[in-house]
Amino acid sequence: MSLSSALRLWAPVIVWAAVIFALSSVPDLGTGLGTWDLVLRKIAHACEFALLGALLLRALGDERAAFVGGLLYAISDELHQLFVPGRAGSPIDVAIDSLGVAVGVLLWRRYRAASAA
Repeated sequence: MSLSSALRLWAPVIVWAAVIFALSSVPDLGTGLGTWDLVLRKIAHACEFALLGALLLRALGDERAAFVGGLLYAISDELHQLFVPGRAGSPIDVAIDSLGVAVGVLLWRRYRAASAA
């Protein structure tokens, strides 16, 4: 694989992982909307990890590897949040993130199948 091909595949993964890391570094992302705040943040978690899952599948070409990579990043993200004041790591968030990764992998697979047909 050429350097330009590797960059084309992996640069989006690295950039998006950095965006997730940056968002996880913010001490308080609360909006003051009460229960809606919690619901919206969990949906955002799933969506940001869905995009990561799709990007990982695009780069790796293997669904299991993409899912495992996304799962490992979700775990590392929650561990990172343990060290951010005002944030907390949560196994529930790992589950939500992993569900997002799975959705992203499935959507990318469907997209590739549709574009190949």
